[in-house]
Amino acid sequence: MTALQSLTQRPWIWSFLATALVWFTTVLMTGTGGALGLSHAAFTFAAFSVIVGTGQMFVITLGPGNIDLSIPATMTLAGTVALKLMAVDNGMVAAGLLAALGVGLAVGVANYTLIKLLRIPPIIATLSMSFIVQSIAIWTNRGLRIKPPQLLAEFTTSSTFGVPNTALVALAVTVVAWLLLERAVYGRWITAIGQSLEAARMAGVPVEGARFVTYVLCAVLAAFAGYLLASFSGGAALNMGAEYLLMSIAVVVIGGTSVAGGESNVPGIWGASLFMFLVVSMLNTYGFSAGVRMIMTGFIIISVIMLAGGWRANAR
Repeated sequence: MTALQSLTQRPWIWSFLATALVWFTTVLMTGTGGALGLSHAAFTFAAFSVIVGTGQMFVITLGPGNIDLSIPATMTLAGTVALKLMAVDNGMVAAGLLAALGVGLAVGVANYTLIKLLRIPPIIATLSMSFIVQSIAIWTNRGLRIKPPQLLAEFTTSSTFGVPNTALVALAVTVVAWLLLERAVYGRWITAIGQSLEAARMAGVPVEGARFVTYVLCAVLAAFAGYLLASFSGGAALNMGAEYLLMSIAVVVIGGTSVAGGESNVPGIWGASLFMFLVVSMLNTYGFSAGVRMIMTGFIIISVIMLAGGWRANAR
């Protein structure tokens, strides 16, 4: 097997190839002078998709039917609670982070409680929880847009050695996620559950414990992303997490994680997140309307998934 054949069998490669193609196309349209700015913006905004996508990836790895639809509401509530608690005080940055993570922990526990005790499908449980969490966010926000502390705002909107700080944070999250999946027993547990639930039980895997940790982890990452996004955008808005519902699922699928479960792909989350941002940027460059952008984005996503799936099938 040649090195090229070995490389094309890696699911994550297709999201990066698609990203490179869209990047070159956009740069050709805007001129080479905008290449650096486009790259900086791509890594800045893709970071939020990477964080929530990583959490969704863990859940989807558990197997068919496992998904978290409460991510947008969790982001909104976590950002709102954190900013209200910090009250523009630099000394409260750490407390705000803990509060946001606490919101994620509570939502994750509530999600799993609905799934386990009421024995309802995760898609129904997490969707129901999203309505509850969003309602609490509305009650907490009350139409106010509280600014983040200056220290936190500067951190989320600045760069270190030319790399956006949000991207560095997201990179740290994905490194930890990779270690959990590839080097920790927890990663082997959720992979085994996704491949065969009954076989995992027979092998002594603590199935319910692993599922509980996974849903909590997903909610905590969503809350963390909400904390960063609210600080980056200058305040928590009630619709700030809306675009991350389908985004968190799309970047997982495009990134090469199997929707059937039992197979995750951390590097692919980055390629898919960058790809999604660049697609929108390219379509904006061409001046397409919002409706046309959504349709073309959908077709492009389907094409990338089919291309990757076809090459994997041929490789087998």
